[in-house]
Amino acid sequence: MKNYVSEVYDVSDLQNILDIGRKQAYQLANSNAFHTIKVGSRIKIPKSTFNQWLTGQQTYSNPSVSNKIEI
Repeated sequence: MKNYVSEVYDVSDLQNILDIGRKQAYQLANSNAFHTIKVGSRIKIPKSTFNQWLTGQQTYSNPSVSNKIEI
């Protein structure tokens, strides 16, 4: 088996990175602030997309979404 570095975050990763609770992490992941991928009931977040959002370099364009997210 090859060793690889995952290119996606899970919701639990958002919790750890942002030091927020589980409910807040799910609210953020479902807020359309950045691109997410649903795999069954699991939510995956591409690292590059999330990191761009986190640093204010958001490239995900959804006109109904503001860059300011309140959780």
